[in-house]
Amino acid sequence: MLIRERVNKLQQLMKEKGIDAYIIPSSDAHQSEYVAPHWTGRKWITGFTGSAGTAVITLKSGNGLWTDGRYFIQAEKQLEGSTIDLFKMGQPSVPTISKWLKDNLDENSTIGFDGKVISKSFFDNLDKELNEKCIKYNLDNDLIDALWKDRDPIPMGEFYSLDVKYSGKSRLDKIQEVKEYLKESGSTHYVLSSLDDIAWLFNIRGDDVPCNPVVISYAVVSNNEVVLFVDSKKLTKQMKAELENDSIIIKEYTDLQNYLVKLNKDCIITYDPMKTNMWIVNSLGSDIKTKEALNVTTKLKAVKNDIELQNMKNSHIRDGVAMVRFLHWLDTHLGKEKITEITVADKLEEFRSKGENFKGLSFTTIAGYKDHAAMMHYSATKDTAYELEKEGMILIDSGGQYLDGTTDITRTIVLGNLTAEEKRDFTLVLKGVINLSIAKFLHGATGANLDVLARGPLWKYGIDYKCGTGHGVGFFLNVHEGPHGFRQSNVPTVLEAGMNITNEPGVYKEGKHGIRTENILVVRDDETTESGRFMNFETITFCPISLDGIDVELLTSEERAWLNNYHKDVYVKLSKYLDEDERQWLRYQTRAI
Repeated sequence: MLIRERVNKLQQLMKEKGIDAYIIPSSDAHQSEYVAPHWTGRKWITGFTGSAGTAVITLKSGNGLWTDGRYFIQAEKQLEGSTIDLFKMGQPSVPTISKWLKDNLDENSTIGFDGKVISKSFFDNLDKELNEKCIKYNLDNDLIDALWKDRDPIPMGEFYSLDVKYSGKSRLDKIQEVKEYLKESGSTHYVLSSLDDIAWLFNIRGDDVPCNPVVISYAVVSNNEVVLFVDSKKLTKQMKAELENDSIIIKEYTDLQNYLVKLNKDCIITYDPMKTNMWIVNSLGSDIKTKEALNVTTKLKAVKNDIELQNMKNSHIRDGVAMVRFLHWLDTHLGKEKITEITVADKLEEFRSKGENFKGLSFTTIAGYKDHAAMMHYSATKDTAYELEKEGMILIDSGGQYLDGTTDITRTIVLGNLTAEEKRDFTLVLKGVINLSIAKFLHGATGANLDVLARGPLWKYGIDYKCGTGHGVGFFLNVHEGPHGFRQSNVPTVLEAGMNITNEPGVYKEGKHGIRTENILVVRDDETTESGRFMNFETITFCPISLDGIDVELLTSEERAWLNNYHKDVYVKLSKYLDEDERQWLRYQTRAI
């Protein structure tokens, strides 16, 4: 069925249900960024495969897809012929979804959506914008499910416990921290929907979402009991016994609504409106008091403990070894055999899979050659994949999931001669990476305060990138983790010692090239003076940066010193794990400039 046919069938169903506009987000029932195939309804109805975007289908006002700057080029291509218009979020004169609906819907219109995949915060913003138009809402119809005949079921994979030697803290200790928060906040119950928060709290991991080792579940923590809502088919006898031994009550995944309905009116429920869906909110009795706040678990897991930090560093060394072995293979095989963007992704996964504690990829590898790299989250197919030649650059953004950490690294690899523009852009990106890496800042600073350090070298040449500069990374969890990050519009979260965060400025020129260099940084204390407490960053990603892409004349002496010292560390930390040919190759790639 063509996309336009699917849209037509959805519109027919909307008409039968009395719905004027229907919203399909990219999230699941847990407001996840990356979702199991069961929840890829937005992809099914639009044909757009990016991880972020919201579709709106109407009966008479047109159709739209809203997505962010990472996907502008990709979405434009994938929406061709679909009857769905692209709305580039954050761009001048581009309306938000709620503003567009306000401008295009008649008074007393009805907006429909599946209440399980729409967050409370999204609904509140929508309702506030449309309040004067007397809009009605239909939250109970999953129209996509009615049309999608071969839809995947909700995942039923078994899950397991993450050993304390990796997590650094027991589930009972973590639960006690949440209970202390409940007491301090004056709440009686904490409702958790977000899968990575639940996995972190209970020290459990699974494979329900590709590349994200989480378990489809809900949880409620109160002073009297802790309940995990998960399908019993997913429980092994050992896992069930372990959880029950820690006094955790296990109920079926589908029992959450019944549990919430029975709470008495004296309860005070706290939940995160950005991570809690409308189905859950509407399951709470009207006489129940509620509080809205960022999940306390999100704050707690963002600051890694000492054991997690050491484990992370170990996994990054292992990942760096895999990267170097891959880069050596690419350098020695290019031109001797056919190598495509798909070949590159598969070969890199093969090298990673040989490492200790490897559990899979942390996201689908992005391997974009030449102009494909201008699409920030490009994904090669058999029909689109370029064959690599000894010219230009290939951008490879990849990562691994290990029992002892999650990695995320980007290298833009020079394969042959570059134009002056390509070399300049490569160097400007590197300067941004270095600026952020060497930052020393007063405690209290947020990622939004420091984002300009990475963009500054590019801004001088009138260049910018339409995405954030960096994000937090989970510990053997989601590769994108909050609440902190480097972005101009970031939630104002103070950067605390123990947080990790990616450093990944880039240049993306449609039809030409894309360049990104990415390392992971750890926030740490530097010194305390009469002016206050100062912080800095430690780089824990180790892999050579293509020296052939650098215009040395554009680097300051301080920047050259940083690069030479970084490459010295790369060689010292990784060379002992390589064979002689790989070691000699790495020595040359990390030579001083």
